[in-house]
Amino acid sequence: MNAITPDMTARLNAIGKDVAGGRLVPFLGPGVLGSAESCPVPVSPRGLAAVLASQVGIPGRIRNNMWSAAQYIETKRHRQTLEKMMAAMFATTPEPGPVHRWLAGLETAPLIVDTWYDGTMARALEEAGRRDWGQVQGITRNGEWREIWWKTFQRDGVECADEATGDWTTILYKPHGSSVPVNNVLISDSDYVEVLTEIDIQTPIPPMVKDLRTERGFLFLGCRFYDQMLRTFARQIIKRSKGPHFAVLPPQTEEANMLTRMEQKFLIEAGITPLFVALDEAVPGLSGATPASS
Repeated sequence: MNAITPDMTARLNAIGKDVAGGRLVPFLGPGVLGSAESCPVPVSPRGLAAVLASQVGIPGRIRNNMWSAAQYIETKRHRQTLEKMMAAMFATTPEPGPVHRWLAGLETAPLIVDTWYDGTMARALEEAGRRDWGQVQGITRNGEWREIWWKTFQRDGVECADEATGDWTTILYKPHGSSVPVNNVLISDSDYVEVLTEIDIQTPIPPMVKDLRTERGFLFLGCRFYDQMLRTFARQIIKRSKGPHFAVLPPQTEEANMLTRMEQKFLIEAGITPLFVALDEAVPGLSGATPASS
């Protein structure tokens, strides 16, 4: 474990206080789930693509691309096959980790963005005894005849009107959908065709999310931006927010953790300040549980 400098500790403490005070919105990626070895669900788009490819023969040129691999299965094997595979992959909800438990205890956090398909953040909120939250989830328009981009759910999984969010202390926003409560996810290229057409004018972004981001910045945790899809959604969700924005990213000491040129460009263009520190080392400093330095 690398030592964290006193300056970084102080910075993490300050950022954590802004999250606790509702001034920074947590933006979670699959990396908050920890290592692939200890987690019962895939912990990255590439990891999910690998699981799909292990079950269906997918052409080599797309086998590492989650969205294209899913589209291949949808086209060749039918949508229901893809949905069953996704349901099986995320049937087990992982044990909440340090990030989830920290955020679940913050009754002053009005919005949590969670971009992966698992139900871990929802589980953490329930286990923390929270009764003042609900979910807003992006949905696939596959099979929908209405112009609908999201659905709203009470904490018990019952679908409700958008107006119900006004009574919640915390909104859990799942822009790509979720395995729970109804396993409705955006995963294949076709799921995103209309979303990407409309997202620049913000149509698929729920109004309550737009309202809450206006006077706030974002803190990215467990996120990477190596694919255009990941960058597009991050850019559009933080659009018209006040800032500042930060991203906890792995130290650039190993080849597998190095940012791509496009990731570096995205961080600069989006005004996101990178903090190169291992997530498990950063959480104590963010949460104020213990000093982050060692």
